[in-house]
Formats: sequence, structure tokens, C-alpha cells
Amino acid sequence: MQNRTFHPLPAFFNTLRLFLSGRVHFPRQRLGQEISLDGERWVIFRQVIVDPPAGAARAPGAVFRPRFHIANMSVQANQLFSWLPMLFILGLPGFRSKLWLVNPLTGDFSGYYEWESVEQAERYAQSFAMRFMTGRSLPGSVYYQIIPQV
Repeated sequence: MQNRTFHPLPAFFNTLRLFLSGRVHFPRQRLGQEISLDGERWVIFRQVIVDPPAGAARAPGAVFRPRFHIANMSVQANQLFSWLPMLFILGLPGFRSKLWLVNPLTGDFSGYYEWESVEQAERYAQSFAMRFMTGRSLPGSVYYQIIPQV
């Protein structure tokens, strides 16, 4: 049975709580910045940071990096649509930050998520959010890796 803390409804209400408490931030300094990952060029089109709860470690324990190609939607349409699933992801336990990335040459999307722990990143990889991502992507285009941070 899926852990209720990684269920979309409690995550959505936790996201609302985080917004109301002022813990969600959308820095704009990196928007449009190009970065290189795995030898490819990616452009940051959104960033979000959630302040960690009191007493939690400041540094993230893991990075989750998915890559996928959206089916039946333009790059521009997906950049707008991607605001919607964010409302269910920010409230998941251990979520710290995310960079939304697009590869301008291939139209592939990626993310650079920071999680409090490897365990939480692994739970995310098995969650409703990954099933949603996989369901709207071209078959075989979804790939991810979890990178422990030391």
C-alpha cells in the first residue's frame, strides 16, 4: 500500500500550508541560465525552493534527476502545464528544491530535485508523480537517477 504521506491529496494540502507559511520561494536569478548535465545543454525555465522545517539539515541528502520527452504537447505548452503538478510535489515529505530544465535541441525535459534523504528520493521515484510523468511521456523516454549527496 502506498504511504499516505506520498499521496497527492495530503501533499496538495501540505503545499498550501507551505505557501501560506511563506516557506516557498521562486528565485528568478537563474531563469534562462544554461547548464551542462551529462554533456548536454539544458536551460533553466523555473526554480522553486522550500525552506526546510526547523531542526532539519540545511543541505539536501539526495538529488533526483529525471529525463523525459512529453507526448502530444509542445515545449511551450508543457512549460505552462508544469505549474499544475508542482502543486502536488512541493508538499511531499523531504522535498527541498527543483530546477525545471529543457533541452532546446531535443525538446526533452529534465528536473534537478533536491531531497532531504535518499529514501525520500526513492519514494518519489515510486510515487504518483512519477506515474503521472511516465503516463504523459513518449514510451521509453523516461529515465531517472538518484544521486546521494555527501
